[in-house]
Amino acid sequence: MTVTLHADKFAAYLRMLKDRSGQGYERLGRQAGASGSSLHRYCSGKSVPADYRVVHSFAKVCGASAEELRELHQLWALADAARDDEVPSEHAEPPADVAPRRHRRAYAAVAVAIAVLLAGGLVWVTADGSEPAPGRYADRMLFSPACRPPVSMGQHDECVTEVQNLLVSAQGRLSVDGSFGPETLRRVTAFQVLAGLPARGVVDEATKTALYDHRTSLAGWSAAMVEQRVRAVFTEAPDTAVAIARCASFLDPLWVLPNTNGSRNWGIFQISDARLLDLGGTPRQAFDPVWNIDAAHRLWSAHHDFHDWPSCSAALQNPQAH
Repeated sequence: MTVTLHADKFAAYLRMLKDRSGQGYERLGRQAGASGSSLHRYCSGKSVPADYRVVHSFAKVCGASAEELRELHQLWALADAARDDEVPSEHAEPPADVAPRRHRRAYAAVAVAIAVLLAGGLVWVTADGSEPAPGRYADRMLFSPACRPPVSMGQHDECVTEVQNLLVSAQGRLSVDGSFGPETLRRVTAFQVLAGLPARGVVDEATKTALYDHRTSLAGWSAAMVEQRVRAVFTEAPDTAVAIARCASFLDPLWVLPNTNGSRNWGIFQISDARLLDLGGTPRQAFDPVWNIDAAHRLWSAHHDFHDWPSCSAALQNPQAH
């Protein structure tokens, strides 16, 4: 794999964290849940992990601070995006973790660019002859030199304000204050999922284009509609189920919460990445209130209790209090 500038910077940051920890690859791998050989490839710049969770876990065991985690997340997003855009060599054998992506890129040879944005069933196709993004939006703020890097967590400037205004225009519910905090991170991640983009949580080039295209909507069910559906499905324990859902997501269908291990929870009942795999679902499905509530009921039905939501124990003790 051709080493890009972004991959170099990402690998250098990983090496810095590894060297500072004073530990070897094998020991760090055991703690981070990855093989030592994989960590060595990432730190040497030979490959970029497709899943950010292993990066997050590695950084945590190396003692990375919150600020370092934010910077590392941005570096990974840049390197991952560059890896996606890379055209494979005719003779090179791509690493196993990116081979499927490379095969998809092979269609670029026919000179037809197809961008699919899934939002409420809409499909947008840009064929040969139309002006490609970001050229169509070169005069927009997010494509200006001031906003050239991805707009990301911890940033506070007019680029963040522009992102927030665009999310509000997409019917997202958030404050416009120019600060990229947890609220903006949730809406950006939800927007990416609904737009059919990698949920990196940073506003990269593809996300900027999608925001200006105005083809993805963040409109969804109201809290009252969610509560009504929860009660209809959880007929055995409606009050407790509503309390759990309110505790988990404030009855917000597009609620996203990152975990300390780099994974995320999705939707009304905050179904984790691991649980989504068990249930055969995706983050996009988890944002569908009907699917999410039904999936939560399937989890509840296994033992007829709410042990899958331990952090909401207070709600269990006093459902009416929430």
